[in-house]
Amino acid sequence: MTSRRPREDFLPTDQDQGAQASNAGRFLLLLFAANTFNFYDRAIPAIVAEPIKLEFGLSDLQIGVLAAAFTVVYALFGLPLGRLADNRSRARIMGWGIVAWSLLTAASGAAWNYVSLLLMRVGVGIGEASYAPAANSTIADLYPAGKRARAFGLFQLGLPVGLILAYFSVGAITEAFGSWRAPFVLAAIPGLLIAVGFFLVREPRRGASEKVAAPTTAEKVDRPFRRILAVPTMWFLIVAGIGANLAAYSVNTFTVPLFQRYFGVSLTTAAVLTGVVVGITGLIGLLVGGWVSDRAAGRSTGARVMVGAVATLLSVPLTWAALSLGPDATGLFVLLFGAGWLLQYLYYTSAYPAVADVVPPRLRSTATAVFFAAFYLLGGAVGPVIAGALSDSFAAAALVAGAGEAEAAATGLRQALAVIVPISMAITAVGLFLAASRVGRDNSAMKAAVAAG
Repeated sequence: MTSRRPREDFLPTDQDQGAQASNAGRFLLLLFAANTFNFYDRAIPAIVAEPIKLEFGLSDLQIGVLAAAFTVVYALFGLPLGRLADNRSRARIMGWGIVAWSLLTAASGAAWNYVSLLLMRVGVGIGEASYAPAANSTIADLYPAGKRARAFGLFQLGLPVGLILAYFSVGAITEAFGSWRAPFVLAAIPGLLIAVGFFLVREPRRGASEKVAAPTTAEKVDRPFRRILAVPTMWFLIVAGIGANLAAYSVNTFTVPLFQRYFGVSLTTAAVLTGVVVGITGLIGLLVGGWVSDRAAGRSTGARVMVGAVATLLSVPLTWAALSLGPDATGLFVLLFGAGWLLQYLYYTSAYPAVADVVPPRLRSTATAVFFAAFYLLGGAVGPVIAGALSDSFAAAALVAGAGEAEAAATGLRQALAVIVPISMAITAVGLFLAASRVGRDNSAMKAAVAAG
């Protein structure tokens, strides 16, 4: 390897621990705010799926493809942008990414047909791909290993908070303006304001939170992807991520239509109930999960991952039971599915810190991008397509059996989710159990590599 001047000369290389701690809280708050509107923007198409479906004459499979296209480009562009974040200013990369996805979200409201909307969402996916690798790498430098699960948990609160804001507002905005286009336009405003903060904030030195000092100059790392994939824990975390995102993207894409079709409620009510099921549960799951996971990490890195494994395994029977209920059991569905979905949020507070546990600082943005690319391409992108295709297939079978068109569409969607969600969460649990068995050894190897420079 040959050393060169760092491309982050504007960063302090001699921060004391007090300055680091003071900056950490402010930076984490900014990261949380951006993550919140990241997921707010992602949720809008799912919430207004029924009006879009009616206006453009779409099938459930096409709705699934709309979500999948976003996810595919998000995953693919995350790889080069992750490498860029390991060698350039992470704050500026995130700032420009937020500007891009906010403007393209607004442009989605001007779509004139299915293809134009698809292309706009692809653009949003490229913009959002700049964010997660750089953000996760930054958090690992802001907080030491023993506090990372809570920090990642607080950061990931942007997911449920963004979903709650979306599910509690987008339906009302749509009905108030009489158009599904209005929420896309309004969503761009807070994103652009948040982007300004990333051009003003001071990001931490890479490796600043490590007990063993990491190099302060940027090193050219040979074969970064091969090095990351040579870590066994990464493969097990990827398996867990694939399962988690198969379930999550299916649920986020089709739960509002499920409430509308199967339980017979209005768009606004369906959005609010979905906000409770997938949003409020996330607030509890991530806060409690971060605290429990960090307590477990005091015993071992494997114990922290084991917390997520057990929690996701328990979510399997709960989600299956909820999706087996009849159309009159709306309240019981919210209770059972919400409990199962709360438990699946512990995947985030177990798996995400584990990436930083086994990969050295100079490769963490790239490792996050690899992690995300794998589970988004094989999980997030595939989940809505499978769910949509199953829904159409089950609905067609119900029509043949004599059901009416509305009843068939409702039954088909419920059956599709009843198949994909429990199976996907079981895959997540298996991946986390395997990761828990290996992460301790890979963590020791990472520390030795950092100490050796």
